[in-house]
Amino acid sequence: MPATALVLALAAACFHALWNLLLARAPDSRAATAVALVVAEVAFAPVAVVFWKLHAAAWPFLVASGVFELAYFGLLAAAYQRVALSVVYPIARGGAPVLVLVVGALFLGSGTSWQQAAAVALVVAGVLLVRGVSHPDPRGVAFGVAIAACIAGYTLLDKRGIAHAGPIAYLELSMLVPAAAYAGIVVRTKGYAAVRAAAGPASVAAGLATFAAYALVLAALQRASAASVAAVRETSVILAAALAAPVLHERVGPARLAGAVLVVLGVALISTG
Repeated sequence: MPATALVLALAAACFHALWNLLLARAPDSRAATAVALVVAEVAFAPVAVVFWKLHAAAWPFLVASGVFELAYFGLLAAAYQRVALSVVYPIARGGAPVLVLVVGALFLGSGTSWQQAAAVALVVAGVLLVRGVSHPDPRGVAFGVAIAACIAGYTLLDKRGIAHAGPIAYLELSMLVPAAAYAGIVVRTKGYAAVRAAAGPASVAAGLATFAAYALVLAALQRASAASVAAVRETSVILAAALAAPVLHERVGPARLAGAVLVVLGVALISTG
């Protein structure tokens, strides 16, 4: 994995952990997610215009990716209303690179080395330790697996689609319909008052971090394989686990620290693969 792609994916992990923590601690995560998505689209629209690059071949990937992203944000917000971040987040983020690797190898003809497979396995083992495997919450597992499938879906699509567009323009368009649809659904079901109440500094920061995180991922996908980028990006699990204690008042024990070591080892393998 090229050094530039590694740095981009690690930076994306930092931004990703940040916006998930901000939305998880929001009193109404659904309304806060709606605000964040609209903020992201509006704030980065001028940037997308300045750096516009889009070919017609990108449109099928944009449409399909948008469907997965809409499902992703809907499931994520619903999960954070019902399950702790430390339950659903590691499963969702850790399961995604496995699905990317398997689908890419079996159905898309992507090359996969034994070193890459071992690295992804280490990352997955690490995030499971961060999560804890003794008494998993069934709802958390169900949400986590469903969200992981969405992540894998749009990651594989975007790996192909980004070849026909610039990262900012591609992301702006891929999130446009999901952002509008999700915000519309929230307004209709919860009312304008709930959305206005959620429109604060934390939601705005989450929106900016959301866009920045995936723009960095798309830039990394232009330089490295989807499985490698997806696996490195999952180091956000470690950041989220470390910050969950002071921010969300969740317990971080020895098992999570051991999981962090495994993830770092997996990232090291991927970076040399």
